[in-house]
Amino acid sequence: MTVAPEVAEYRYGIRANLGQFLHQLVQVFFVGLTIGMFRTVVPALAESEFGVAKGSFMMLMAFVTAFGFVKGAMNFVAGRLAERIGRKKVLFIGWLAAAPIPFMILYAPDWNWIVAATVLLGINQGLTWSMTQTSKLDLTTADQRGLTIGLNEFAGYFGVAVAGVVTGYLSTAYGPREGLMLFGLVVVGLAGLLTLLWVKDTLPWAQAEIKYSAHAEGRKHAAGLMTEPKPRYPGNIADSPSTWDVFTLMSWRDARMASISQAGLTEKFVDALVWVFFPVYLYQHGLSLAGIGWVVGVYGFVWGLSQLLTGHWSDRIGRKKPIVAGMWLCGTGVALVLLGEGELWWSFAAAVMGFGMALLYPTLSAAVSDIAHPNWRSSAIGIYRFWRDTGYGIGALLLGVVASAFGRIEAGFWFTAAAMFVSGLIVLLVCEETHPRLNPAQG
Repeated sequence: MTVAPEVAEYRYGIRANLGQFLHQLVQVFFVGLTIGMFRTVVPALAESEFGVAKGSFMMLMAFVTAFGFVKGAMNFVAGRLAERIGRKKVLFIGWLAAAPIPFMILYAPDWNWIVAATVLLGINQGLTWSMTQTSKLDLTTADQRGLTIGLNEFAGYFGVAVAGVVTGYLSTAYGPREGLMLFGLVVVGLAGLLTLLWVKDTLPWAQAEIKYSAHAEGRKHAAGLMTEPKPRYPGNIADSPSTWDVFTLMSWRDARMASISQAGLTEKFVDALVWVFFPVYLYQHGLSLAGIGWVVGVYGFVWGLSQLLTGHWSDRIGRKKPIVAGMWLCGTGVALVLLGEGELWWSFAAAVMGFGMALLYPTLSAAVSDIAHPNWRSSAIGIYRFWRDTGYGIGALLLGVVASAFGRIEAGFWFTAAAMFVSGLIVLLVCEETHPRLNPAQG
């Protein structure tokens, strides 16, 4: 059976699309820089600079709660919207949403403005990060998904770590508001310009893959037409499902997807804790802004750099083992923060957390991509990311409640560690291996 010419022109794989793949990596680096400017200075100076009362754990967590629920909703919207208007337009809308943020930080009269700024940040992150990941998956082959997401998350969280360190120094040199404003203007402006000039829309690659699947040679990729094992796609969903169909499949109707979604939600408890409680804990123990930037930066650097290996590793050994190991290792790192003192010890605990996140983070997304059909893959990724990033909001609320109930910030650390161990156990008991080479569909 011949392949239609309009389909055959699209080639798949990182090497075949290297230029555009690199453009998307630059984009997600800028996405990481954008969220990273909120990671060190803002929580550490919430009391002295933005008027949050001492011990107001719920107020302190309010901006992460707002961010999480907004970003989760935007992930949901982005997946469906990208299937209608294309990936590039959604990406650019995300950068437009971030444009007011630097000015809101500069002129914020109180903490409410910071909460409002993080609402815009949630819109930005939900639209832009979703599109960088989806676009790369459009371009690559099934056996490169772990590597692809690993590279994507490496670039993003390397950006988060860089921003945390750089804004710490800029805030010391120019003042917290002025340093953040300067950093934000450069990052958002440059990212939006690069989107317009160099990013291509990858929706045609996804549409070509769908057309391939309609042929008898549907399991062959355009680059080389190599036959691959058939994934274990869920059987209880239509070929062209509604948004509700995909949502219910991801949330409870498919045990694999549901266990992946709950793991994604729970792991964001760690990121909410590292975002807010970790800088405050370190500041209370006498570290400078630059010192906090470096300790929290270790978490981001190890997470980002390790994903260069862990994502690709999951392409070889499967998804389930790294997910479970990562959940438990990350929980261990959270507990270690409270079991020692000093910048070196806290950096070690941050590194343990970062490596645990590197094991689980790209692998969860790759697992979703393994068993999501090209017809609704973007929606599946969007809904998984909805649940995952809603974990920021749920985690921030729960951390605030737990810390308030016990009157100590340390209670949030113990709660997060326990949640990670329980969530990892759920994946171990409920989720089967999703990699099509290691657990292919029969027939």
